[in-house]
Amino acid sequence: MTLTGPIVLAVLFGALLHASWNALIKSAPDKSLDTALIHSLGFVVAVPLLSITGLPPPAAWPYIITSTLVHIGYYIALAGAYKHGDLSLTYPLMRGCAPLLVALSSHAVIGEAISPVAWGGVAAICTGVILLGLSPASLHAADGHRGKAVRYALSNAAIIAVYTIVDGLGVRASGNPAAYLAALFLFDGIPYMLLVMWRRRGAGQGRAALAYMAGRWKIACIGMLASVGSYGIALWAMTRAPVAAVAALRETSVLFAAVIGTLWLREAFGRHRAAGTAVLVAGVIALRFG
Repeated sequence: MTLTGPIVLAVLFGALLHASWNALIKSAPDKSLDTALIHSLGFVVAVPLLSITGLPPPAAWPYIITSTLVHIGYYIALAGAYKHGDLSLTYPLMRGCAPLLVALSSHAVIGEAISPVAWGGVAAICTGVILLGLSPASLHAADGHRGKAVRYALSNAAIIAVYTIVDGLGVRASGNPAAYLAALFLFDGIPYMLLVMWRRRGAGQGRAALAYMAGRWKIACIGMLASVGSYGIALWAMTRAPVAAVAALRETSVLFAAVIGTLWLREAFGRHRAAGTAVLVAGVIALRFG
């Protein structure tokens, strides 16, 4: 279980994919419906992939079922955070706190211990991520009900830590990351889609939701592919490197989100974000050599 150079590069690419689909949801007119649509479309990839890989072994299914249930809470908290707060505030809080929770619990739950240098890398990445998110530019840009957004984001950090541990154990029990990923995405978004549609069960609301999704399915497919690719890379990496290290490295997605915001949305980067970036990069180096 070593974080090699190729694994680092793969997880960094997965982080870029993760930032991309989160930006799609944040920019969507209806964040709950877009979240549900992106993840319920996972069956488009899952069904053909399962026909190639076959079903995961019985030992993996308790983890798949648990992860599916935990992800319902994740999607609820994700949509709530983006509804009430800005991406540059809520995204770093969700992603920055989760790796530390994973690292704190991985030894007791998984039996994995990481070196002191790797611990420093995890702490540096979490610090850098939060510095990027809590920069003056981010706080100035945050709109809506900031208190609600922060509560949703911090709740989601705990949820992310839970499903990361569950899936780290599950993919190892499976022995086949592709089969585990396909089974997970076959069911992953369906419960949340049913919940969203149940909340809009009035005739007028239901028709409006279907019409909205009919106009968004193409962009949702892009988001779905980014989501499947991002998490597939993470699951694969967890079979070859410590879960805590992969979880921390994956949260460099916040840096990609900041770069996307600067280049495409003309958001200010500033010295605060530059400092956060430097700390985050130092954390990545420490993880790689720790």
